[in-house]
Amino acid sequence: MDGWGDLQWLLWVGLALLLGAIEVSSLDFVFGMIAAAALVAALVAALGADLPLQVISFAVAAALLLAVARPAVVRWVRPRLPATSTGTDANVGRRAEVLEQVTARDGRVKLRGEVWSARTDGGAPLPVGVDVEVVRIEGATAVVRALPTTDPGPAAAGPSGPSGPTSPSAPSPWSPS
Repeated sequence: MDGWGDLQWLLWVGLALLLGAIEVSSLDFVFGMIAAAALVAALVAALGADLPLQVISFAVAAALLLAVARPAVVRWVRPRLPATSTGTDANVGRRAEVLEQVTARDGRVKLRGEVWSARTDGGAPLPVGVDVEVVRIEGATAVVRALPTTDPGPAAAGPSGPSGPTSPSAPSPWSPS
C-alpha cells in the first residue's frame, strides 16, 4: 500500500468516533449504528481493500445495522427507561394548595412553588388552605379535586390512643440500648 492507503482505516475510525460523539448527544441509536458501520469499513481498509470496497462495506453494514440491529436495540432499551412527563403533563397528579377559593369557574392554587389559575372538576368549591390534586391542565388552568381526608377514626387508633401502648419500662425497638 502507498502512504494514503495505510491511513484509510484511521480515517474510518475517526469518522466512527465523530459519529459516536453525535450519538451520545442524540441517544437515538442512528448515529451509533452508522459509527459501527464505519468501524466495519475501517476493518476492511486495515485488511488492505481498496476505497470502493470500503465504501460498499460501509453502506451494506449501515443498512443492515439500521434495518436489523437498531429496532432490536430500541425495543430492548426503551422499556427499561423510566417514563418522564414533561411540561404541563408533569403537573398532573401533583399536590397543590388552594390560595384563593377554587370553584367550577375560577380560583388560585400554589403548584410546585408557582401560582396557577385553577378550577374544580365539577365538585364543590374548595376553601383556602385545602390540599388538592391536579387532575389535568387545560391551557394555563389547573383542574383540581380535593384530596380524600385521611382521618383514621377511633377504630384505627387502637385501645390506648393514637400512639399505641405506652409503657415506661418497655424500651422502644428504635432507641439505642
